[in-house]
Amino acid sequence: MLNMLRDITQAVARASSLESALNILVSQTRLAMETHCCSIYILEKQNLVLSATEGLQQSAVGRVSMPISEGLVGLVAEREEAINLADARIHPRFKLFPEAAEEEYRAFLAVPIIFQKQLVGVIVVQQPEARQFSESEEAFLMTLAAQLAVIVRSLKHKASNTSVQQQVVFSGINASSGIAIAHGLVLGGVISLEQAEVACANIDVEIQRLKSAMQRCKDILSSISQRFEQEKSADVASIFTAFQLLLDDSSLGGEYAREVALGWQAESAVSRVSLRYIQQFLEMEDPYLKERASDIRELGQKLLRQLIEPGRLVLEPEKPVILVAKEVDATLLAEFPRQKLAGIVTERGGVNAHAAILARALGVPAIVGVDDVLSVDIDQKLLVLNANRGQLLVSPSPAVIEEYQLLIDADVEKQKQFSAELSLPSVTTDGERIHLYLNAGLLSGIDSEIAECADGIGLYRTEIPFMLHQRFPSEREQINVYRQVLSAAGDRPVVMRTLDVGGDKPLPYFPIKEDNPFLGWRGIRLSLDHPELFLVQLRAMLQAAGNGNQLKILLPMVSNLDEIDQTLSYLEQAFTELNQELNTRLVRPQVGVMLEVPALLYQLQDVAKRVDFVSVGSNDLTQYLLAVDRNNPSVSSLFDSYHPGILRALKRAVDECKQYDLDVSVCGELAGEPYGALLLVAMGYNKLSMNQGSLARINFLLRRVSKQELTELLESILQQSTGNQVRGLLAHFLRKHDLSDLVNID
Repeated sequence: MLNMLRDITQAVARASSLESALNILVSQTRLAMETHCCSIYILEKQNLVLSATEGLQQSAVGRVSMPISEGLVGLVAEREEAINLADARIHPRFKLFPEAAEEEYRAFLAVPIIFQKQLVGVIVVQQPEARQFSESEEAFLMTLAAQLAVIVRSLKHKASNTSVQQQVVFSGINASSGIAIAHGLVLGGVISLEQAEVACANIDVEIQRLKSAMQRCKDILSSISQRFEQEKSADVASIFTAFQLLLDDSSLGGEYAREVALGWQAESAVSRVSLRYIQQFLEMEDPYLKERASDIRELGQKLLRQLIEPGRLVLEPEKPVILVAKEVDATLLAEFPRQKLAGIVTERGGVNAHAAILARALGVPAIVGVDDVLSVDIDQKLLVLNANRGQLLVSPSPAVIEEYQLLIDADVEKQKQFSAELSLPSVTTDGERIHLYLNAGLLSGIDSEIAECADGIGLYRTEIPFMLHQRFPSEREQINVYRQVLSAAGDRPVVMRTLDVGGDKPLPYFPIKEDNPFLGWRGIRLSLDHPELFLVQLRAMLQAAGNGNQLKILLPMVSNLDEIDQTLSYLEQAFTELNQELNTRLVRPQVGVMLEVPALLYQLQDVAKRVDFVSVGSNDLTQYLLAVDRNNPSVSSLFDSYHPGILRALKRAVDECKQYDLDVSVCGELAGEPYGALLLVAMGYNKLSMNQGSLARINFLLRRVSKQELTELLESILQQSTGNQVRGLLAHFLRKHDLSDLVNID
């Protein structure tokens, strides 16, 4: 049985088109089940269309069609369950299609093909003699339908989108809100360093190709280095300067050329040299030299991109594009000129992937997890990216473009209106002061007019500078970055989160493979397991802060009290060592923990004895309380920040923090959403931290509502049973106060 299922599934998966896949499916299923007839009906615009058959008239394929409300096949689709009949003719829903010539068949077994709650089609087997199909036959067909659902759905999607002359809509997960209209730029994703070894026909031609590619690479690296220097990101600029030096004739550049001179194609030469040196460095005992292997890999991939996709990133400044790729890494986004990047669309990745984090930091609309988007030719085609709804429109009509342009123009006007009040304090109409802080990770995002109007930095993601390096940054490099962050904030507080990477956010030079990364080695767990790295980061933070009192240190993914105690011990060690080494008295910073793991919610009294503040990470707290991986498209629809259970947990957190005299804030994305901000203020939170794109909107909103009214509204909200009911009450509240246009519903 298992072998039959595997063979059919693999054969269908190997098919090059939907038509051939369905023909293989009905043919092999009929043989496996030893029936006279097998057919498959595909749902097209609420009609079930006979799409392949072995046993019915072939001329009926594509011609026989029925709405879900008709026939036995329609009944299977309607009920979304199997139907097994000994004699189909006596059933009241039996409908005969003469053109299919199915008069001889009586025994009938049909099961629905369903992908993520959506009906794809129905598969049917029939026999002339009146008999009930056995339980094992029914189980086989149901198992086969479940296994094939994703394959059939994918091929169906690809077939319907082969030509994009008409508007096509792709769906994904909103990773960074906003709307963009621009032409698509399709990149092949990550370039593999393992290239085929191909001999070249003309060495001179290959040498010229290599030199041209290296020059383009140098030009791009030089431009990037200068840009980061201008943005006061000298630490990042130094990375790209180092890459330029490696391309010199006296370094790897000369090695590449010598390999071509031996008769290899340029791509093969770069691959051979890179892999050879990577192996040599990895075999060295010195940790610093071992790390150089990642530099060589990164440079090789950059050069291969110029050989394989020459000029793809050389764009006209006045023509922004929507970047479409299988996956986008942090380095590529850092290299991409901001003024040319209108949006990001990826097949892979989740809302916590590097690209998504950077997209939010840059304020660029982005959607991820867009199935099959690279199977369609959309390069250079006009696209509309509606990240608010998680949609990508390909080749939209002029009317649709005009509609979205009006939305963009209206949003620009709204932003101007919001920004006009940004310098004013966030105070409710009844005098409640709400402090709004910035979530940041890029220096360019901190040193801006919007950031200057924030009450401080409520979350500085130290992992982003780590992502932009090709090795762990040194103590001195980290000190420089942290000093720039503190300087950019003026005299306002800065909450720096210690390194928050792990299975869900691996560093390119420190990969982690886990079956369940969200329950795995991440956050403070990883830092405590590597005290040699953790102490460097703590020392860098303390030295950057010096004698000032701006710095607050935040610990991510804390799940037990022992982790807090161990961290405080390491902080004390770093503090004592530095005071002795520098012969000075540094200021001891406040320490806080992220409230993300639900267990900590029940230990806040003990937490209060150890730390100074708590910052609620609503994203992880939500997914852990709901047991939902929001990066998993199969269950992401269940991720609901407005689930009544989540809201009651947030209310409990703020009440207990106040009871135990713990300063508390929220730094998750809920704080930057209009509905979320209203709820949090109603609960008693008066410190909200968000991405810079949300600051002006939330400030504008809170200045127009009453804390007392929100408190009264909260009583009704906490009695609701679903997230949709909660959103309904909040929508009514905004309509009542003429504030509906603050919610992104486009």
